[in-house]
Amino acid sequence: MHFKKSWLALLVALLAFLNADAQVVYKQGDGILTIGKSVEYFIDSTEQLTFDNILTRNINYSQFDKAVPNMAIVDYPVWLKLAVRNSSESNRLSIQVAQALLDTIEFYYPVAGGNYAVNKTGEAFKFNTRPGKNHIFVYDINIEPGETKYYYFRIKSEDNLELPIFLGTKEQVVHSDLTKNILFGIFFGIIIVMFFYNLFIYFTVKDPIYLFYVVYILAVGLIQGTIEGYTFQYLWPNSTFVATRGFYIFTALVNISGLEFVRRFLHTKTRLPKLDKFAIFLYVVYSIAILLSVLGLFNASYQILQSFAGIVSLYMLTLSVLMAKQGYRPAKFFIIAWIPLIIGIIIYVMKDVGVLNYNMFTNYSITIGSALEVILLSFALADKINILEAEKRVSQAQALRASQENERIIREQNIILESKVNERTTELKASNEELAKTLRDLQEAETQLVESEKMASLGQLTAGIAHEINNPINFVTSNVNPLKRDVDLLIGMVDQMEEISTKENSLSEKREEINALKEDMDFDYLKEEIDFLLKGIHDGASRTAEIVKGLRVFSRLDEDDLKKADINEGLDSTLVIVNHLLNNTITIEKKYSGIPLVECFPGKLNQVFLNMMSNAIHAIHKRWDSEPQGKLTLSSWNDEDNVYVSIKDNGTGMDEETSKKIFEPFFTTKDVGEGTGLGMSIVYNTIRKHNGSIQINSALGEGTEFIITLPVIHKLVKA
Repeated sequence: MHFKKSWLALLVALLAFLNADAQVVYKQGDGILTIGKSVEYFIDSTEQLTFDNILTRNINYSQFDKAVPNMAIVDYPVWLKLAVRNSSESNRLSIQVAQALLDTIEFYYPVAGGNYAVNKTGEAFKFNTRPGKNHIFVYDINIEPGETKYYYFRIKSEDNLELPIFLGTKEQVVHSDLTKNILFGIFFGIIIVMFFYNLFIYFTVKDPIYLFYVVYILAVGLIQGTIEGYTFQYLWPNSTFVATRGFYIFTALVNISGLEFVRRFLHTKTRLPKLDKFAIFLYVVYSIAILLSVLGLFNASYQILQSFAGIVSLYMLTLSVLMAKQGYRPAKFFIIAWIPLIIGIIIYVMKDVGVLNYNMFTNYSITIGSALEVILLSFALADKINILEAEKRVSQAQALRASQENERIIREQNIILESKVNERTTELKASNEELAKTLRDLQEAETQLVESEKMASLGQLTAGIAHEINNPINFVTSNVNPLKRDVDLLIGMVDQMEEISTKENSLSEKREEINALKEDMDFDYLKEEIDFLLKGIHDGASRTAEIVKGLRVFSRLDEDDLKKADINEGLDSTLVIVNHLLNNTITIEKKYSGIPLVECFPGKLNQVFLNMMSNAIHAIHKRWDSEPQGKLTLSSWNDEDNVYVSIKDNGTGMDEETSKKIFEPFFTTKDVGEGTGLGMSIVYNTIRKHNGSIQINSALGEGTEFIITLPVIHKLVKA
């Protein structure tokens, strides 16, 4: 196996040398490079090639001729090959693929020993699989100054395959992404303001046209957020179903809500009845596009959306032009509002076909046009209110002139009084909505922080199990091929013995031939080797079963039912999860007693043990670094009513002030980015939920001991 990996590494290096002219050379001060022209690609029309095939076969790569490649719709997986030479002083480089609408993207990067590791993510995977949890795809690459490495991507997408690929230092890429986030935040802020502004007007005037416009604004915001990957990041990170279908559904909803708004805004049902009926046909078409996307027929849905995009725009523009010719003032405002969006669409299409270069403006031209359109349409609606108000004033003036002076005064007073009441009611309503929104924001923030800590625990669980189960599985798989070879030799030997048995020689001659055959095949050694290989497979499988058992015990984080559980078993299952953090430098000492079963929430306690062990291991590593002097001691004992658990380390320890603050939310002694400060707060609340307590014994520079007291019989805690 090692020889094969080395051979593959040598082959990769040879192929890289032959293609050295396609490499990207990153120099000091280069900033962020657009590297599309330096990327080679291959379309796998068989859809069967594996990464090993890509490395070992003579692949006929092509090279992009544009800085930002645009491959339109590709029905097959696309392999990308990229050579990077680091001629800068930094080893913190990042590759950014600024395209959120990718079904799958597999990033293969070199690791120690000449091997390659892979990160698989995209809209077909949950959002937390993305490196850096970014709305687009950013990969940090470890490449030392003066070093050249080769990276590969396998990309599959049902949408238009445009690939803006950038290379820069990690700090520059983060700063660039922050700039994009700020720009999109401005756009989203405009959408939110216009959404609530028009929603407020709807509740004030009760005109359904504002409700349809609010729906249209929401759809515009969702489709732009989907194109940039923000909706997947913040709204449905765990729903790959919505992520893969959102582009098609929201595009259709933008057109449906936009059509209905135009019909009501321009009153086409009464002013242009024949043309108005065509909108019903368009509703059916877009409903079909939504249905196809829900069924997973993305290509068919995309073809419909692409084919009718120009038709819908032309249809709405035709309606507005005809209405404007009739002297209908709102139609003129509508045309003015649509001009920025049409210009944005034209710029975006020209960018897609290569007439214009890819840059921040051309990439966000539709977003900018959408924002301007939303604002201008709001002005158009406001002007419509002015028209209605003017008509109302004329009508009231005619009525007033026909009435007696006394009745006119009374009506005016009533109107003024009603206006004051409406203004006060509106102010109170706005105040209540603001208070309700603030409360919702606080509740959402609390939920997100707790979920963040839960995801951190899940990340440790995944890393621990992946690390622990990899060794026994590798041990099993490495023995399979030698065992197959030996079995094949035995089968061949049996076949030869069968041939000897059919000969007409004497029994002694046959026996001599068989003995000679066994000696040639080294039969005794073959039996020993088979026994050894089978024992290795058995040991690997047994170890895997033990790990799976530990995982089954541990993975009960979401259980909400009280049950009796073995606390010692929970400690052992948690050790399996954190074993990969020990780095073979920390000694584990167990001092378990025969404690009774405890009535508890087992999954919640497992999370408590995970948080506390992780903190202990972190403190040990911080004190001893890589020296094998760290020690983690787990103890358990009981008395008549309670069970006690001790988690003790010889790490950095804490002073008295830190010990007092350790359970406060957001308090952490870790560096920025290493902890949320919620872990020990969750530990405290969980133990309190069990009507238990935690005692801290710590000395700075010597270590820390946490002693958990849990009642054997659970008692409800009063709020």
